[in-house]
Amino acid sequence: MTPFLKEQMDLTENARTVLAKRYLRKDENGQPVETAEDLFWRVASTIADGDKSFGLNEEKVQTLAEEFYRFMANRCFMPNSPTLMNAGRELGQLSACFVLPIEDSLEAIFETIKNTAIIHKSGGGTGFSFSRLRPKNDIVKTTMGVSSGPVSFMEVFNAATEAVKQGGTRRGANMGILRVDHPDILDFINAKFDGDRLNNFNISVAITDVFMKAVINDQEYELFHPKTKKVVAKMRAKEVYDIIVDHAWRNGEPGIVFIDEVNRYNPTPHVGDIESTNPCGEVPLLPYEACNLGSINLSMMVKSNENGQLEIDWDKLAYTTKLASHFLDNVIVVNNYPLPEITEMVDANRKIGLGVMGWADLLMIMNIPYNSEEGVKLAAQMMEFIDYHSKVESIELAKQRGSFKNFKGSIYDNKNFLYEKYNGTSAGIISDEQWKNLDEDIKTYGIRNATTTCIAPTGTISMIAGASGGVEPIFALAFIRNIMDGAELLEVNPYLEKIAREKDFYSEEVMKQISYHGSVVGVDGVPEEVQQVYVTSHDISPAWHVKMQAAFQLHTDNAVSKTVNFCEDATREQIAETYMLAFNSKLKGTTVYRNNSRFGQAMIIKATDTRTAEASATTSHGVVTPRERPVVTYGVTDKIQTGCGPLYVTINVDDEGLCEVFARMGKSGGCATSQAEATGRMISLSLRAGVEVDAIISQLTGIRCPSPAMAKGGMVLSCSDAIAKVLERNLEKLNGLGINTQECITGAEKACTPLNSSKADAGHCPECPECGQMLEFGEGCVLCKNCGYSKCS
Repeated sequence: MTPFLKEQMDLTENARTVLAKRYLRKDENGQPVETAEDLFWRVASTIADGDKSFGLNEEKVQTLAEEFYRFMANRCFMPNSPTLMNAGRELGQLSACFVLPIEDSLEAIFETIKNTAIIHKSGGGTGFSFSRLRPKNDIVKTTMGVSSGPVSFMEVFNAATEAVKQGGTRRGANMGILRVDHPDILDFINAKFDGDRLNNFNISVAITDVFMKAVINDQEYELFHPKTKKVVAKMRAKEVYDIIVDHAWRNGEPGIVFIDEVNRYNPTPHVGDIESTNPCGEVPLLPYEACNLGSINLSMMVKSNENGQLEIDWDKLAYTTKLASHFLDNVIVVNNYPLPEITEMVDANRKIGLGVMGWADLLMIMNIPYNSEEGVKLAAQMMEFIDYHSKVESIELAKQRGSFKNFKGSIYDNKNFLYEKYNGTSAGIISDEQWKNLDEDIKTYGIRNATTTCIAPTGTISMIAGASGGVEPIFALAFIRNIMDGAELLEVNPYLEKIAREKDFYSEEVMKQISYHGSVVGVDGVPEEVQQVYVTSHDISPAWHVKMQAAFQLHTDNAVSKTVNFCEDATREQIAETYMLAFNSKLKGTTVYRNNSRFGQAMIIKATDTRTAEASATTSHGVVTPRERPVVTYGVTDKIQTGCGPLYVTINVDDEGLCEVFARMGKSGGCATSQAEATGRMISLSLRAGVEVDAIISQLTGIRCPSPAMAKGGMVLSCSDAIAKVLERNLEKLNGLGINTQECITGAEKACTPLNSSKADAGHCPECPECGQMLEFGEGCVLCKNCGYSKCS
């Protein structure tokens, strides 16, 4: 047979860098031994081999492999990262995530911990529900001791995750879920409040309809013992809801999962209730099920009509959807799952999750604002089309290969499920009659996959495809990339650059202003019509974020991974309203993130009644000796925009008062970073030597550099001027709360939260842990656009 000639892929330099660092096969010295083209052929041929199990001959398998290669090489589709990494290699584990059961016995808990380690070693993430565990202080009859409760066991899972490295490509990620009616729910909600616990976990509260109705009516709701199912207490729902909202405002966690909405569309209720999800929340799974995911690049689904106008290429989208569904079912065939229980459960339900990326790109191409009814309508149409054709293909596969084993008793079994679900809700692209006909086909032939659609975080695979992430808006239209030795490279979104050149407003100065501003909105020289279409995540109101998520959710079997972005000065009330809107919009869950809320730490001042002479600054022969830096400090981090990029200023205190200042640029390396560090060190020495903070502010204020910038609150003349502004604005807020920043209050422990700060999450720094660039928060996860680091994909 003639060898397949792999055409050169159209990949960006950054995509090839990410592939070389994280995906390509390497020798013992860590050097790549395959090209990007080799990788995609390795994946395509391995997945196509799955058809051999169903009698396809070598020639047809080769043809299928070539089809699989082309739609990946042309950036129309990408499978999830483990498939790219491991297909055709010894490990052979191709799934991104799993859910494991946690039963209420010590033996079962530690068996699950062992299985978790095995999964993390293979490159997968794990989700758990801790809702079956008895509450803390409950009597353990076998020992007559008392239970330590779900949160204490989460700590054990967290430690096990920390100990397992994943071959240098992926680290373990976990989802921990607890029902809102579990007696330990408040301990769970507070588990990540201080930012120094459970850093390998995302946590979400499983919210019930009963709870939400109690919130709406300001009523109490019942807490149940997980083993006896008896009511053990009642709480005012609104108070619990407000605590969830407050913590989400502070650091984005816990998230929420509307567990009853999830189970309304559980395809196999006869097998069991769904209690948990994968780490990012978009795949609700039964115990021992796995995610088998991939995403269509919507930006490639456009064509010019006979009039030269751009329109959706529905034929190409139908072809890509069907081929991708075939690909994902084959992933299940050839996958080497890490546990026999997973192999059995996945084979019984055969869930796949076909999603999308490049949505924001498509809207810019089509000149449609993200935050518009036109955009929301197109979202519903495209997802309805993908949902329909993925099921058409799943029925075709069932004709050849049979239905999933748990089909009998499922939502599809001898029912008009699809017609009843979508009747009257068509987005105008698939008719009610077509859904009814699909139900009839399922009655006749069955369906291969219990689910076919899911919108997952696309993280690094969208970087490889050169596409925007998932269904998120653009996070930044222009940014400065730090490449080496402090050198900088201005990167501009290609669609923005194209329209800027077409409309003659492109210049490096304008693009830099956009990178500093974070958006085109309000930037001089950018036409109004461009400002309306080229919006970023923070230009879009939370309500539009939810409306867009709801449009995609309507025709998605699983869930939609999306972040509702809030500006830094958003209120708790706005987050509460968003959660209520998400519930009323029938979302299966939602994630919120308030800008910069994970970068700071609330100030907690512990003071004592006595102070040692050794701790204070001393004077000898007219020379002031600064007191020593304390071992433990507490502080707040504040972000301010400068002409060199974002500057993060940390102000720390100890029992004596202000003791140090750190200043870090939003990118590592270069003179600006070193000068900021030096300035911070000198301020810290001065503070510990007793210099009045007002005098320090006075000296720094007004210092100019060649690159001033407009920031919130006025012009920033330099990094030194920026530090002065941060010191001044935080002192005012602290003093307004009754704290003397020159001399901390003595006596009982005090705590305060400055208005612009929030609890730190030590698992989410503002900087990428691998390259120092800024992380982006979106799709329910974090991503570094510089090196491809991601916690999720």
